[in-house]
Amino acid sequence: MKAIRRFTVRTVLPSSIAPLGRLASNLRWSWHQPTLRLFESLDPAAWRASGGDPVKLLGTVSREKLESIAQDEHLVSVISDLGADLDRYLNEPRWYQGLGEDAPTSIAYFSPEYGISAVLPQYSGGLGILAGDHLKAASDLGVPLVAVGLLYKAGYFKQALSRDGWQLETYPVLDPNGLPLTLLREEDGTPARITLPLPDNRHLSAQIWRADVGRVPLLLLDSDVIGNDDAARGITDRLYGGGGDHRLQQELLLGMGGVKALRVHQRLTGAPAAEVFHSNEGHAGFLGVERIRELMDQGMTWEEALTVSRASTVFTTHTPVPAGIDRFEQTQIRHFFTAGLAQSVPTDKILSLGVENYEGGDSTKFNMAVMGLRLAQRANGVAKLHGEVSREMFSGLWPGFDNSEVPITSVTNGVHVPTWIDPEVTALASEKFGVATVHDRDWGRAYEIDDKDLWDLRRKLRSNLVQDVRRRVKRAWRRRGASDAELAWTENVLDPDVLTIGFARRVPTYKRLTLMLRDPDRLKALLLHPTHPIQVVVAGKSHPADEQGKKMIQDLVRFTDDPEVRHRIVFLPNYDIAMAQTLFPGCDVWLNNPLRPLEASGTSGMKSAINGGLNLSILDGWWDEMYDGNNGWAIPSANPTKGTRTREVYNADQRDDIEAAALYDLLENSVGPMFYGTEPPADAGAAGPSDPPTDSLPHEWLEMVKHTLADLGPNVSASRMLKDYVNRLYRPASSSGRYMAADGYTAAKDLALWIAKVRDGWSTVQVENVDSVGVSENPQIGDSLTVQAYVSLGSLRPEDVSVEAAYGMVTENDKISEHRIQELAPAEDLGSGRHLFRGTIRIEQAGPFGYTVRVLPTHSGLASKAELGLVVNA
Repeated sequence: MKAIRRFTVRTVLPSSIAPLGRLASNLRWSWHQPTLRLFESLDPAAWRASGGDPVKLLGTVSREKLESIAQDEHLVSVISDLGADLDRYLNEPRWYQGLGEDAPTSIAYFSPEYGISAVLPQYSGGLGILAGDHLKAASDLGVPLVAVGLLYKAGYFKQALSRDGWQLETYPVLDPNGLPLTLLREEDGTPARITLPLPDNRHLSAQIWRADVGRVPLLLLDSDVIGNDDAARGITDRLYGGGGDHRLQQELLLGMGGVKALRVHQRLTGAPAAEVFHSNEGHAGFLGVERIRELMDQGMTWEEALTVSRASTVFTTHTPVPAGIDRFEQTQIRHFFTAGLAQSVPTDKILSLGVENYEGGDSTKFNMAVMGLRLAQRANGVAKLHGEVSREMFSGLWPGFDNSEVPITSVTNGVHVPTWIDPEVTALASEKFGVATVHDRDWGRAYEIDDKDLWDLRRKLRSNLVQDVRRRVKRAWRRRGASDAELAWTENVLDPDVLTIGFARRVPTYKRLTLMLRDPDRLKALLLHPTHPIQVVVAGKSHPADEQGKKMIQDLVRFTDDPEVRHRIVFLPNYDIAMAQTLFPGCDVWLNNPLRPLEASGTSGMKSAINGGLNLSILDGWWDEMYDGNNGWAIPSANPTKGTRTREVYNADQRDDIEAAALYDLLENSVGPMFYGTEPPADAGAAGPSDPPTDSLPHEWLEMVKHTLADLGPNVSASRMLKDYVNRLYRPASSSGRYMAADGYTAAKDLALWIAKVRDGWSTVQVENVDSVGVSENPQIGDSLTVQAYVSLGSLRPEDVSVEAAYGMVTENDKISEHRIQELAPAEDLGSGRHLFRGTIRIEQAGPFGYTVRVLPTHSGLASKAELGLVVNA
């Protein structure tokens, strides 16, 4: 029989251990080791059975057991102390509280997925894990973030393998009542809801679940509510599970519904209104449309509302290729918005936000990233190289500007150290240095660790991984149909004394899961090397619709099934946070071999680095800016690259062959010998080398490990990332937003009028003539020349524009490289809208030299001179 209704019975805790409820419901436990140790100590067997879920644990512990705990004076004391510690953590001033009044009082952060803990499976990969780490770091630093997302009934899929190695997907249904969530309710106890109108007189309602991520509330919208029709109830069924109208409705709910949910949360809790809105990728871009609707409902014009909304919006792009961006048909967008989603906002204005009206674009498409950029005054990529890639990829929105001037900056991603650092590493730091938590200031002390202690730590972490892998491999083979009688070999999978390589991530083609298989015989030789063998642990999921990605997994699995090497290379299905927390610390080397420059940032190698792992990677994403020659190895790229541009010397197959060969060479000639030391153990063989004696430790390897910890530790931390976001994006956005809102939005209205005036008059602006005086026929370094520009401004005034001389060394095609800018000052009003501008530039380099003149709009309310995308070049 199947139940037609379900509910979860909550445990009633005895008063002496009542803090357990708060400790379980706040997801701080997911990165707070003392709290995790407490829950495990209550009932170790039940803890393992719960999958490390405190809510599930408390739901399964018997009343008799709870009464026994309540009578245990030691446990009661520990529970009380941890409850008080949580209260202090939630309320005490932290880093952010010392920034002063210009810091925003509240920041709204929107993301389609969040990777907080394996018990809340609302993530698919790096974007979600990054969002989860963003929230955790914000909590630790006291940043007043409120996060918004969707609650997917089945989360992302669970992965298994068929007998022949093909990926299989299942979608277990989640019960929100059994998760660390609380339903947001109105004062009368009814669930709080938001509603969006849909075409054909339908509607989409959603209730709001709240997860507490330390100090950060995470609001998750759930459309599986009574009153919605079946199609509407299924909108939040799966993460990235549908396309077309289904995906569009998810993104409408996330963006527009998310803003409505924020308002409900603010009304019910008294929380301050958000001063900054941060859209993590284009999926949440419609939040800007909802904010504009609110302002236009108050009587503002489109231009005024857009100006106000943009000033306080931040947009982060994680996408290095156009194919990774969500795009809809313009007709789809019109169909949904004519249903009344934003009645006061002209539909044509909304359509203009996402139109690809630039060279190479498709004007029939609505591009979510393009909308995100047009709705945000500040935007960023997620690594320095990705910032360059993004400026090039979106340069069509700013015609006439050099790529370097496109207003997209970068904030390099980071990882939440307390989540991803292994407790064994923290224990060593505590023992040696007396620090309970490793902070950014502590990493430099890695050089003080004795080599023997560090080597023992790394072997322990590797041994923990080996034990976990053996359990997982045996379980995976059982699911593939093998009997226990066939699986005795799994007890000898991997060796705790063999160099261990890790590779785990999503499986799109550009990440090249199977690059290591380009020469199977050579890989096999590396795995079985007589003196310095390697072993490899691989994990990752392919999108259910990506047949090519699934085929890559199958090819790899079939290689790992070979009895000759299956003790040295494994594929672990169902990669998730729980697996990762053992995998990252246990690997000596983290492998990453994407197609450069298609890895936006990549944070898996960061998680390895903070545990003493060395990176072996293509120079892409974060590794491109942080590799220094002493913290790992760079895999050479076959095709020459300069910045973001790659010169295609070889075709795809040739490139993969060359780069795979370079990978094999590094493993065989550099990585392996260094790990085992110059004198490999004499008894090394197929079973792996024995533990080297103390006097033959690989000191050069351990020096690299120490350098990695000391140098990368503070640089890859999410606390560094959050401070960058706060200082470089959130605080300026808050200042702009406050300025625009002051005195009844006076500044915003003035700026909107000025923008309209400039756009109307820009077509008449031209540089009529340019000349220079003061330079000889044979100029020398140190000479100066005066540039004069005769400019027709039409209806505009000199104060509306900036006239600039751009100068520098020139290439063979007369392009100015690494140009400098000298603003020219108004010198004379020539009448009829014509003006003379003049300025002096200095020649500071020998060789071909040139200059040009351009005119741009300028206003104190603009964040960038390229913001409006208007420029007239001489």
